[in-house]
Amino acid sequence: MKVNIGSKLCLYPSLIGVVVSKIDDKNNFVLVAHFGIISHSNILVSLSKSHYSNIGIKENKSLSINLVDEKMLPKADYVGSLSGLKIDKSNVFACFESENKVPIIEESPLSIECEVIDNYEINGFNNFICNIKNVYVKEEYLIDGKTIDYEKLKPILFEFPTYQYLSTGRIIGKCLTFKKKE
Repeated sequence: MKVNIGSKLCLYPSLIGVVVSKIDDKNNFVLVAHFGIISHSNILVSLSKSHYSNIGIKENKSLSINLVDEKMLPKADYVGSLSGLKIDKSNVFACFESENKVPIIEESPLSIECEVIDNYEINGFNNFICNIKNVYVKEEYLIDGKTIDYEKLKPILFEFPTYQYLSTGRIIGKCLTFKKKE
């Protein structure tokens, strides 16, 4: 028997990433759990309109999404708990700049460089539609130099409403190989 619990967002757990934007020539970091796949080359990053990071994203039309692993989690949680309006977080993570001058977190196991092509505003959120420009992956998380090994990478997930982090990494089967039992 299923119980109706009302109209709730229940698509959790969700991948988390630290989004980096430039504001006044400084890197600003915010922890985000609202990402969406729009197509094979476009993603959505959803941020409350109150986030300081939105200023840099709108101004520069770029951002990077940096997946979080367990080693990075304490710093990622920290940048998610304080606003860049109140504290300078620019030195929390060491970054390098991509060819397109987008800041990328060095210690992140996987980083996605994005060009913002649109912003859809709804219910107090900026929903940045992004074109994937480049993906940077630490070599130790690659199979054959080009395929990401998520079992090794183990990105962290966020669960709402309990505000808990979960680990990933265990493979339970290969897609399209489970046969329907008749």
